[in-house]
Amino acid sequence: MAKAKVKARPFNIVIVGQNGRLQYEAVLFAASLRENDPDFKGRLFVAEPQKNALWPTDPTIKTPEVLDLLTELGAEILPFESKHFGAAYPYGNKIEALFALPKDEPFVFFDTDTLITGPLSTIPFDFDRPSASMRREGTWPELELYGPGYSQIWKSLYDKFDLPFETTLELTQPDEYWERYLYFNAGWFFYRCPHEFGQRFLDYALAIKHDAPLELVCQSLNPWLDQVALPLVIHSFGGARHTIPEGLLDGTISCHYRLLPLLYARESDAVVETLEAITAPNRIKKIVKQYDPIKMMVYQGRGQRVRAMFDRADLPPRERQIRNQIKRENLWMR
Repeated sequence: MAKAKVKARPFNIVIVGQNGRLQYEAVLFAASLRENDPDFKGRLFVAEPQKNALWPTDPTIKTPEVLDLLTELGAEILPFESKHFGAAYPYGNKIEALFALPKDEPFVFFDTDTLITGPLSTIPFDFDRPSASMRREGTWPELELYGPGYSQIWKSLYDKFDLPFETTLELTQPDEYWERYLYFNAGWFFYRCPHEFGQRFLDYALAIKHDAPLELVCQSLNPWLDQVALPLVIHSFGGARHTIPEGLLDGTISCHYRLLPLLYARESDAVVETLEAITAPNRIKKIVKQYDPIKMMVYQGRGQRVRAMFDRADLPPRERQIRNQIKRENLWMR
């Protein structure tokens, strides 16, 4: 007898939108989701920080046409209050926005500079075992001569929160090599309850910010604080590097492109085709072309000029090298 098909668990999606670049990236995200996963049954939230003392410049989306288009694309604007980070550390949005989501409902957070390139709703998320993006470089910690090594630095953090350290190690990687240690990009992550995850994420981030172990004395936490706390949070909830099949997120189903010049330089033809397909309809074009990087990269051909500079099968090994090469040709935009 054939096995019954397991029905995918419904979930919510949250991205952050605010005045400036992120509002236009939110439109691209929403349009790509509707284009490539028309059967998605969950809710798409665009979390919007509200003006307060931590945001001296009002961060809310002020363009009515953008708000109307987001609504047309099925997104819900979700206001939230910044209580701890705000403009001084905008990466904290991804922590504080979680408290505005419906409690006890599974969620997937995405950085707004992401395109959905396949059927997201088909991914077999294990919402009881969180994970996050493994598309990252060894950006933290930066080791100092005669200072503590990777093991000392990371172990000091696990010890601070009474978490086991040895079980996080990737033993196929050599000692004191960055990939041996649990480290994620915070471009996406998921769990069964945003409030539970958000509270621990907030607690760990604030504890590291205000009372870091001595081993971190020479380490910068700006902008890395979220990515330092995230593996600790995921490990504390029984998560791991790979709790969903590899090759889907950051693969065939999503692309965290970061900035449009980087998208054109290094992403697949399918990603570029997605971007250019979703920006073709006039109702979207007339909105997103108000943002110069989209206007010039997508509609005026600068992106294809960047693309012609690189061989996707033989890219420079570091993102910084790609950025510098684009800048030398005066084609960089952000």
